[in-house]
Amino acid sequence: MRSAAKLPITVAASGITPAGRPKITGRDVNVFYGDKQAIKDVNVDIPERSVMAFIGPSGCGKSTFLRCLNRMNDTIPICRVTGDIRIDDRDINDRGLDVVQLRARVGMVFQKPNPFPKSIYENVAYGPRIHGLVRTRSGLDQVVETALKKAGLWNEVKDRLRDSGTGLSGGQQQRLCIARAIAVSPEVILMDEPCSALDPIATARIEELIDELKQNFTIVIVTHSMQQAARVSERTAFFHLGVLVEEGATDQIFTNPRDRRTRDYITGRFG
Repeated sequence: MRSAAKLPITVAASGITPAGRPKITGRDVNVFYGDKQAIKDVNVDIPERSVMAFIGPSGCGKSTFLRCLNRMNDTIPICRVTGDIRIDDRDINDRGLDVVQLRARVGMVFQKPNPFPKSIYENVAYGPRIHGLVRTRSGLDQVVETALKKAGLWNEVKDRLRDSGTGLSGGQQQRLCIARAIAVSPEVILMDEPCSALDPIATARIEELIDELKQNFTIVIVTHSMQQAARVSERTAFFHLGVLVEEGATDQIFTNPRDRRTRDYITGRFG
């Protein structure tokens, strides 16, 4: 095994935090697309109010597993998910569970910014309005302002809330999508490669935002960048060929991985 000094990743001090109480648990999770198995017997605990990163080569199953956490795979007719996934010990596949409410609790930010073709204000106000979270215009105004402030966007857009959200820069659009997600007061935010379409400056701003948001939300991020995983997460899970190979504290994964496949991926031997 190579010494830790030769591993090409610098782990931030925040990556040393021990695991807290599990917010999400997955047990024996399998995902099938028709006859093809994409996820094989995944077991994982995701701590509350922390950041967990999913890493691995393209097609390894990390995004597929992420979509299990808010049942986005339900929208794919040939997809079948087995096993047990719980949030706060509640089975998210319980037939009595309202999927719309689940997706309000578990917000999602996608790889490519996807603001609605509406004003900046209406992008953020849409969720609270349809979920009946506020009853007055002044209350809605406050929710929009608070969400935009939490997303680090308020000072940049407060004087043009009626402008189209699609007219913002790529990084601003992604922060608008984050504001839209947190406006309904979720408990979990899923991020599927949220910075892959952004420039380095916008990426740095999103990473700073993730660090701020983890004080109030459980965040799970899929990233193709090991450096990003090392910078933003407390825990990291490495996927390969649909298998969760190894999961642990980020500093341990990047400096002293237990599995040879993890070590080979981190040192650039494949992927």
